[in-house]
Amino acid sequence: MAGAFTTADFDWVGTSTDPNDEQFGDVVEHTTPRDAAGYDALLVGEPYDGAVIGRRGASEGPHALRAALAGSKTHHFWAGPARGIGDLGDVAALDDSHETVRETQRAVREAAERVHALDALPVFLGGDNSLTYPNAAPLLDRGSLGVVNLDAHLDVREVRGDATSGTPYRQLFEVGLDAYACLGARHFETSTRYHEFVEDRGGTVLTAGSVGADLDGAVERVREAMADVEHVYVSVDLDVLDAAHAPGVSAPTPGGLTTRELFRLLSRLARAHRIAGFEVVECAPPRDREDLTARAGARAIAHFLSGYAEGEGQC
Repeated sequence: MAGAFTTADFDWVGTSTDPNDEQFGDVVEHTTPRDAAGYDALLVGEPYDGAVIGRRGASEGPHALRAALAGSKTHHFWAGPARGIGDLGDVAALDDSHETVRETQRAVREAAERVHALDALPVFLGGDNSLTYPNAAPLLDRGSLGVVNLDAHLDVREVRGDATSGTPYRQLFEVGLDAYACLGARHFETSTRYHEFVEDRGGTVLTAGSVGADLDGAVERVREAMADVEHVYVSVDLDVLDAAHAPGVSAPTPGGLTTRELFRLLSRLARAHRIAGFEVVECAPPRDREDLTARAGARAIAHFLSGYAEGEGQC
């Protein structure tokens, strides 16, 4: 099992010289699947951007997210300090040996199955959005599945020849996805045909504007959409944020969520006891400015983990 992952070239060390400043770098520990018992959450890096439709660079996302998280303090005012986080390293299958994105997805799915079999919340660090499909698909073997997609785009493009970063939810629907909700979708960023595809399958789409106008109402809409599924997988494509907050993504656009709105959403969504996986994708450091996107992605992880810890056992 350990062969599915390579040790990430990253040292978890806090950056502050103040001994009272406990940071994620002080508490996250490298581990292996064999030694993962006892952790509440497990980080898994996926350095891959071979399926990106837009600007490349997401292969450097896992390292940047780890670095930004390491320098973030662990304290949350309501949930308390973060604890119980292990790092499995990076998925070993992400090399140059695969000729197609679908081959890469098959290899990643094998690794993801092993992570889901462990008694901890999987937290995948992307990497591009094409790997959402293999990250979430193993949960369909365990029962009904709903996905919450925080994204400027619906990502239900038709697979034409090979999969892309725009096809993961279409692929999940093809293998039996039971529920879908997109939060933060942007006007003029998708096609009518793909919106109709989601509507025809009973999916929920909430624009960035509607989320910003009524965040609590948006959370309730998601809960309604996920009411009948056994497992919920939450994906954050960082382009859900306004380009001012996240310039380092494949497709930055104006009109998105603020970081504050994203963090509130994640804290609320993470409290559901049916959460079975989480990911942050499309962080592209070469396209970033002053690490804004990586820092936003790291804080998204921190807020989600705090909400998850605070709400375990709730429905």
